[in-house]
Formats: sequence, structure tokens, C-alpha cells
Amino acid sequence: MIKTLNEEILTEICKKLAAKDADLRFVFETYGTPPLWAREASFSTLVHIILEQQVSLASALSAFNKLQEKLGEITPENVLKLSDEELKSCYFSRQKTVYARELSKAILDGNLDLKSLEKLSDEAVKNELKKIKGIGDWTADIYLLMALLRADVMPKGDLALHVAWKKLKNLKDAPGSEEFQQIAEKWKPFRAVAARLLWHFYLSGK
Repeated sequence: MIKTLNEEILTEICKKLAAKDADLRFVFETYGTPPLWAREASFSTLVHIILEQQVSLASALSAFNKLQEKLGEITPENVLKLSDEELKSCYFSRQKTVYARELSKAILDGNLDLKSLEKLSDEAVKNELKKIKGIGDWTADIYLLMALLRADVMPKGDLALHVAWKKLKNLKDAPGSEEFQQIAEKWKPFRAVAARLLWHFYLSGK
């Protein structure tokens, strides 16, 4: 059965994790239940996550808002109507322009059906998304975690999570991507809740 999260069960799962893990207990007792950070399972959300790759959330949001302003509705058809210059004026890099076009084409050609992802396993969702140029582990993981609200996803290569862990454990260096995936094994089957707790700690401590 596919496990998904909602506001009601989030606190319950936080309590379960806190009972088993002293580090997460500290975060939960200090900062409380993290936000669910739910997003719509849609094309526009996927575009937004692509914009968030390797930049600050603020600059990604500003590009996303600019695109929304320009298009009214962010759809594959509307994105493909824009020239490179118009996308550049919405703060899209050359690379992200390519990614947004590839995603738009994949949806219009029927190579990617976002609705059907909801019924697939986490692994199958990742496989489908990663067929699209510009979508790697992190982007697929964030879509699984925030749009599909899957319970057991630890975003691979998320720097904020690595920094949060470094700070929480008082380490000299943040763990690398593979090392952190290993650390996260102990939070199964609720890695997505552990990730939310760590983001909560990261953002609250800033």
C-alpha cells in the first residue's frame, strides 16, 4: 500500500520518530511539528521544483512568479509558446529553459502522465520522472515528498538537509549525499517526516 501524509498524521509520526531518535526528539520538542509543505501534484509544481535546483528558494520563487505573471496559467502549451528571450526575462537560465521545454513536450506527447504517477510506487514514480531531461534524483524526490506526499522519501543531495544534520550533530563537515542517505536509513518508513523535521530545524535556526 502507498503510504501518504496529511496534516493529521504528521504530528503522530513526529512523536514516533522522536521516541526512537534523540536528535529528532530535540528538534520536535524545540520547534514543534514542521509544516507539511504540501504542493499541488501538477505540471506547474514540477516546473517550480526544476527552478529550485541548485539555487535559493527565493530566486526560484521569483522566477516562478514572473512566469506566472507572463502566462497567467502555467501549462505545457503556454510554456512552449514562449521564446528563449521571453523565458530569459523570467530568470530562466539556458539550461532550465531546455528542461522546461523537455518537460512540456513529454507531457503533450503523452510520454509523461502526471495523474498516473499517483498510483505508482515511489521507485516507479522516480523512474518515470527521471526519463525527462533535467529531472534527476533530487527533483523526483521533492515531487514525491511534497506533491505526492509520500511518507518514506529522503531527498537525495539536498544541501539544506546536510547542513541541518551538521549543525544538529555539531559536526565539522556536512555529510555527503551517499553518507546522508545511509544515515537516513534509520528513519524508515518515515524518512519524509524526518526530512521535514530537519528542514524545520534548518529554517527555524536561521
